[in-house]
Amino acid sequence: MIESPPFWLYIAGFLLLLGPLVTVHEFGHYLMGRLFGVGIEAFSVGFGKEIAGFTDRRGTRWKLSALPLGGYCQFKGDMNPASIPDAEALSAIPASERAGNFHFAPLWQRALIVFAGPLTNILVALGIFAAFFMAYGQPVQADPVEANTVRAFAPGSVAEKAGIEVGDRIVSIDGAPVSEFREVTNRVIMHPGEPIVLGVERAGERLRIPVTIGTAIERDKFGNESRVGRLGIYSSPLRFEPVGPVEAVRLAADESVGMVRMMVVGIGQIVTGQRSVSELGGPIKIAKFSGEQLSMGPQAFAGFAALISLNLAFINLLPIPALDGGHLAFYAAEAVRRKPVGARGQELAFRAGAAMILALMLFVTVNDLLSLPIFGR
Repeated sequence: MIESPPFWLYIAGFLLLLGPLVTVHEFGHYLMGRLFGVGIEAFSVGFGKEIAGFTDRRGTRWKLSALPLGGYCQFKGDMNPASIPDAEALSAIPASERAGNFHFAPLWQRALIVFAGPLTNILVALGIFAAFFMAYGQPVQADPVEANTVRAFAPGSVAEKAGIEVGDRIVSIDGAPVSEFREVTNRVIMHPGEPIVLGVERAGERLRIPVTIGTAIERDKFGNESRVGRLGIYSSPLRFEPVGPVEAVRLAADESVGMVRMMVVGIGQIVTGQRSVSELGGPIKIAKFSGEQLSMGPQAFAGFAALISLNLAFINLLPIPALDGGHLAFYAAEAVRRKPVGARGQELAFRAGAAMILALMLFVTVNDLLSLPIFGR
C-alpha cells in the first residue's frame, strides 16, 4: 500500500528544509564578508518582494522575501543581488568610498567570500553525517574474516548466473581492489546494465568473472521508484562499531565524497541518455520528498537535509555564471590574466548563465508536474 502524507506536511517539509539550508548558505557569505570588513547591504531569505524585515545597526537589511526558492547576501557595491559587477559604475566610485566595497576587496578575499556559501552547506552535511556515526557507530561486517565473501544469492541473481559461487570472496571490480562489501554495492548501484569483471578468490585461486550488472526498479512505501544496479548477492550481516568524534568526521567526509560521486555519475548518465530526464527533480519533487521524509521522523528528515545540502553546494560550485562557481571561474581567470575579464564578456556570460538557470528551472518544474499522479505517471 502506498502511503501519502497530508498536503500540509509537504509544505512544512519544504520550508523546514530549504529555509535553513539557504539561510546557512547565505550566512556563510555573510560571515566571511564580515571577517574581511566588507559591508553587507541586504540579507534575504527568498527572492522578490519583501514580506518582512528590519535594518540592524550596521545598516544591513534582514528580510524575508516572497519566493522561497533561494536567497542572497548583497554586499556593498553590488548593483544587483547576483553580485554582477558594473565596470562603469565602479570606476565612478571615488577612492574615499571604496573601503568595504566588495568589488574593491583583494581577489583572494572575494574568492573566499563566494566559496564560503557552498562550504557552509558542505559543513552542514558533514555535521549531520558525523552526528549519525557518533550516535549509531560505523557499519562493519559482523565477521571481518568473511568480508566480501558470498554467503547467499537473491532470486534471479546475475552473479550466480555468471558463475559466482557461495564462498567466493570478491577482491576487485574491473581491476580496482575492494575491501568492504559496501564498496561492491556502491560500485554497482549506479551502473545497472553495465558489464564489469569481478575478481574473486576461490579455494586459494584468483579468478576473473565477467558479469553484467542487473537492473532493478525499487519502490519505497510512498511509491517512489529508483532504477538501481544489483548483483544479487549477500555477504555476512552488519554490526555497528562505536567511533570517536575524529573518526566520525572522517567517515562523514567519505560518505559525502561518495554521494557527490553518485551525483556526478547520475548527471553524466542523464546527459548521455543512460538515464531518463524524468529522474531530474525540481522544487515540487523536493517538496514531495521532504514531506515524505518528515513523515518518517527527524532522523530520516535530517539525513535527507544532508543530501540536499550537498546538492546545493555541488550545484552552486558548477562553473555557471550567476552561480558561486561562475564567480569563482571569473576570479580564476582574473588571477591568471592579472586583470578582470572584460565588462562585455562578463555581461554576456552572466546573461547566458541566468538564461540557462531559468531554462533548467522551467524544465525541472514541468518535469515535476508531469510526474504527478494527475498526469498518470
